[in-house]
Amino acid sequence: MTDTTWSSVDDYLGSKLIAPDSALDAALSASAAAALPAIAVSPLQGRLLELIARSIGARKVLEIGTLGGYSTICLARGVGRDGRVVTLEYEPRHAEVARASIAAAGLLDVVDVRVGRALDLLPGISDDGTGPFDLVFIDADKSSNADYLDWSIRLAHPGTVIIVDNVIRGGAVADPTQLSPDAQGNRRMFDAIEADDRVDATAIQTVGSKGYDGFVYAVVR
Repeated sequence: MTDTTWSSVDDYLGSKLIAPDSALDAALSASAAAALPAIAVSPLQGRLLELIARSIGARKVLEIGTLGGYSTICLARGVGRDGRVVTLEYEPRHAEVARASIAAAGLLDVVDVRVGRALDLLPGISDDGTGPFDLVFIDADKSSNADYLDWSIRLAHPGTVIIVDNVIRGGAVADPTQLSPDAQGNRRMFDAIEADDRVDATAIQTVGSKGYDGFVYAVVR
């Protein structure tokens, strides 16, 4: 099996399961035009986020890592018009592109884009009573994943679902010779989950158009 095969299968599945979507296509185009990194979730992954939000009846979602707003749009669709998505983005330029795409998708009234370092913004969210959140999606710098997870649990309630993306990184997480900040950050996160009695969690390896990676799915006790 090769990356080409994985991408071809993703294309096939997407053609069968996901209808053409002008708002999401426009969000990707806007991100590319602004030279944002091409690291948004895939269409199938975005649909998974939407379906998870719908299936658990989420009305309040926290997203850590907005990028160009692709996953944010999916989450906002999942919570519906009466829901709310608070999304945190470190880069002001990324947030600007995301806001425009979210507005074009007709979802700006559902989404609150906050700009700054997430670990600086999260205490304010705790203080202002925005939470607790029903669903948290973590997709930012992997070196801080353990801290993001801790804050996500603090801002949750029993039954809250927490999803952490990009935790496998081509197998680097299980290779002790891999010393990148991403690999070490993900290992610290798994160590934290192992020692934490506040959550139950699993991790799923994935292949597709984004290569070989995976995500954590955790539920707050």
